[in-house]
Amino acid sequence: MFAVVIPAKNEEKSILATLTTILRLPVRYIILVINGCTDQTFKLARSIPDTRLHILYFSDPLGIDIPRAIGALYARHIGAKGLLFVDGDMSGDIYQNLLTLLSSVESGIDVALTNCYPYIPHRHKLANLVLKFRSRLNRELDLFKSLGLATPTHGPHALSQRAMHALPLEAIAIPPLTLYWAKKIDLIIKVATSIPHESLHSPRKHRRHARLIAETIIGDCLMGLSLIQNETPTRSIGKHKLIGYHLERRFDLLQRWEQALNSEDMFFEQHVIVPGSSSSPI
Repeated sequence: MFAVVIPAKNEEKSILATLTTILRLPVRYIILVINGCTDQTFKLARSIPDTRLHILYFSDPLGIDIPRAIGALYARHIGAKGLLFVDGDMSGDIYQNLLTLLSSVESGIDVALTNCYPYIPHRHKLANLVLKFRSRLNRELDLFKSLGLATPTHGPHALSQRAMHALPLEAIAIPPLTLYWAKKIDLIIKVATSIPHESLHSPRKHRRHARLIAETIIGDCLMGLSLIQNETPTRSIGKHKLIGYHLERRFDLLQRWEQALNSEDMFFEQHVIVPGSSSSPI
């Protein structure tokens, strides 16, 4: 009884293709986390008559990676036995890769990753800098030999039920911390599949967005590195603080969502749209 979590913000160009692939998977739940959309993503998703589709609708942007944690909490709440993360813009033909991730978790892997990196022949300087910090984090965790540059930040990945319940929410909302906590609590971490980056069909982003994403990921890695050293988490290198999109992460909404799920109050109910229900987003 696996669940798939799909974060989506303004993905009208790709969401139907992404969902078409995921609807073929042997999963019980498809959890689409729509946040801050101003396009037709929600309307397109609601047009799909599949009872496995649960839409979590947030009118405000949740910030990068917070939708993953929101979806993971909901998956735990409805009793999922494992979890697959696929971004709403991953519209490529990756069905077999997703099946492999699911089967890897079924075989006993707790954190199953996708390796997207050996297939990038010409990397921009900014990409090389990001990969430098990902490499450093994996090496400090003594995971580089088995994972290489693979990370939950990039590409589809899956979690076992054990990982879903054992990982702190922050470790899901800040993906590099998934590796730190998974290693700390002795979860089994493996690269389960490989996908050339271009095969994900994720659209190219503008230059400013690419820079902010890079700052976000490097800052996330720095937080992981400081935790390894038993230091207070920091996003700084010398006088430089790598913030990127980090401040836009709505940890306040994540915390409120967790509290609402536990008590099943209206804040939880008003954001969930289940097929066959007459409810509508606020």
